[in-house]
Amino acid sequence: MIRAALFDFGGVVTSSPFEAFNAYEAANGLPKDLIRTINATNHLDNAWAKLERNDVDPDGFCPLFEAEAAALGHTVSGKAVLGCLMGRVRPAMALAVQRCSENLVCACLTNNFAGGGLMADLERESEIKAVHAHFHHIIESSKVGLRKPDPRIYELACETMGVAPEEVVYLDDLGINLKPAAAMGMTTIKVIDATEALAALQSVVSFALS
Repeated sequence: MIRAALFDFGGVVTSSPFEAFNAYEAANGLPKDLIRTINATNHLDNAWAKLERNDVDPDGFCPLFEAEAAALGHTVSGKAVLGCLMGRVRPAMALAVQRCSENLVCACLTNNFAGGGLMADLERESEIKAVHAHFHHIIESSKVGLRKPDPRIYELACETMGVAPEEVVYLDDLGINLKPAAAMGMTTIKVIDATEALAALQSVVSFALS
């Protein structure tokens, strides 16, 4: 029986930063998906991992990330990459969060960075706060010192929600983040198309999300 819904934030509740990454790459003559490639290289201890564990701040991230890009033969602005993270809230997904919060334990499990968190874009602050208010718990990598896909952060999420993994449905846009959760027993949904993901979620929770 599903007792809890666990949502990633960027790329699930908000539009995907990968779209913004691709736009930056196209505008600067860089190979498509270069930024994702950099982030996936040495993903447990690269600049991105250090930022999301709060091992470095945004100012410390930029030269590290730029060095990783240079090692692959490209020039990339770390500051511009961070600016790509400011996605817009998906209204249908925000409503699904609200419906889940009315029927289940509802939590957010997000990899983020200090000073960037859920409120990074002031222009979008009100809509993000509205979604934020529906989560019973928010677990942020920068605050707990763990980041997905470390299995310990999923264990922490279950402890925080007071449920067993088998009682959780978890939505994320990255397969690498879903694998440890599925291995623990969570029901997982990969968010590629938001409409399809919401249909899958509704079939799991068995109540209306709209």
